[in-house]
Amino acid sequence: MSRIGKQPVNLPAGVTVEVTKDNVVKVKGPHGEMSQKVDPDIKVEVEGGVVKVTRPTDQPRHRSMHGLYRALIQNMVTGCSEMFTVRQELVGVGYRVEVNGQIMTFSLGYSHDIQFQLPKEVKAEAEAVKKGANPVLLMKSCDKQLLGQVAAKVRSLRKPEPYKGKGIKFVGEQLRRKAGKSASAK
Repeated sequence: MSRIGKQPVNLPAGVTVEVTKDNVVKVKGPHGEMSQKVDPDIKVEVEGGVVKVTRPTDQPRHRSMHGLYRALIQNMVTGCSEMFTVRQELVGVGYRVEVNGQIMTFSLGYSHDIQFQLPKEVKAEAEAVKKGANPVLLMKSCDKQLLGQVAAKVRSLRKPEPYKGKGIKFVGEQLRRKAGKSASAK
């Protein structure tokens, strides 16, 4: 039995889960609502404040989908109740970000500023910068997959380079650093 798939998904207060006839799971919570189409072989039941996911057989296909759909439902419940957050730090002299609604403007050392359009499900804010500290971008969403995809796209605008570490990195991320040129002794 799948260790992930057999665990029940507990519903926090304010979150409701509904399963339609065509096996679409809809989750509503204080921070939004999401839906996920589930394979017809996988059975999803809502009993009281618990969601249970079961599979019909032990075929490899059913076993893999069992844990997958349980994890997707858990992420939807967590996102609709708490929201997922990603913090990214802009390391470099003059690197900054401005957020105006759903448009972010990055100044990353290029000859031009970069405009980035956020999806409507993602909210962003630039945290106040203390003197001498790096600017930090905070993004929130109830959709974990979309948030990770947007964060990866933002990071790709200026990946951290290995010598000085300049670029956009996740807060707390450990970068592999390389040694620079060494002066030859004469």
